[in-house]
Amino acid sequence: MLALASAFAYRYFGAAILKQALVPSAKFEPAPKTPVNAYANADMWLARPDKPGNPALWDPPGYHPASNPPVAVFFIHPTSYLQRSHWNAPLDDKEANARAALFLQGQASAFNGIGAIWAPRYRQATFGAFLTNEEAAHQALDLAYGDIQAAFDEFLKEIGPNRPIILAGHSQGALHLSRLLKDRVAGTPLAKRIVAAYVVGWPVSKTTDLPEMGLPECTHADEAGCILSWQSFAEPADPSLIFDTFDASTGFNGRPRKGTAMVCTNPLTGTADATAPASDNLGALYPSADLKSAQIIAGRIPARCSGRGLLLIGSPPDIGPYVLPGNNYHVFDYSLFWANIRKDAERRYAAFEQRQ
Repeated sequence: MLALASAFAYRYFGAAILKQALVPSAKFEPAPKTPVNAYANADMWLARPDKPGNPALWDPPGYHPASNPPVAVFFIHPTSYLQRSHWNAPLDDKEANARAALFLQGQASAFNGIGAIWAPRYRQATFGAFLTNEEAAHQALDLAYGDIQAAFDEFLKEIGPNRPIILAGHSQGALHLSRLLKDRVAGTPLAKRIVAAYVVGWPVSKTTDLPEMGLPECTHADEAGCILSWQSFAEPADPSLIFDTFDASTGFNGRPRKGTAMVCTNPLTGTADATAPASDNLGALYPSADLKSAQIIAGRIPARCSGRGLLLIGSPPDIGPYVLPGNNYHVFDYSLFWANIRKDAERRYAAFEQRQ
């Protein structure tokens, strides 16, 4: 999370300075595809059920991981690499991996009440790749996605042919997850094994993306086999940085995303395009200053879907300093609703079992 302190520069110096500071000036470095069996090595995973010191097993006081979780969770962590010396993070970059472990503690841990969590290391695109339209940025994202595909293949092999699956990710991880749903889940028998897919912190167009992703939008709290997505903003919200990029892009069906509505799941209710008061918030994670611990505090943060699909959380909560321009609480998409997400996953698994 400390890596995102660079966002402060935007407030004072603008996008041009931020791009200059973070977009790599070097050419993209082509790299070989990940070998088919690379992820059979436990060292290629930040989290897996048999890995000592698994950061996804962290829980705040009052919560505990399941001792025999029935679901397998494939979690793709967000961007934790900020260097501009490479377009993609080296797999052994200590700083990037340490930050990724922090993200797993605050995000993936929400699923450890019912899930055994698998989270791969991958050659993630650097933060600066999201600040430019250079071809190198697209190449960097494609390289990262190739690693995710290889990791997912090993994940499926390891968990066996029948175990229920939760797919989840955040930010860059959610981008890769949306592609994975389109390429590897849509139209396949695997779709019937998906309890839910949490595509959080990345916009999903209801008309140009969702129809190609193989699962419907979650509209009810007790629905299984569906997609959840949201992007958190305090008010007044300025989502121009999101919409400018989103509206200039093409959806999975080949049509422009411009002007389309985004999937907005209210994590407090588990329903689409909903409004909920702060009293419905079962608990947000409030981290300590050194990020080594956190406490759960309930009843402080409301949520309502608004406009084209933003999730608005009212006045800016004092939950940490890493707020992005425009009152964008992107960094906190999971932690704002941690206890509700945990409950949501349990509820959707119960619905999945009943359906089976």
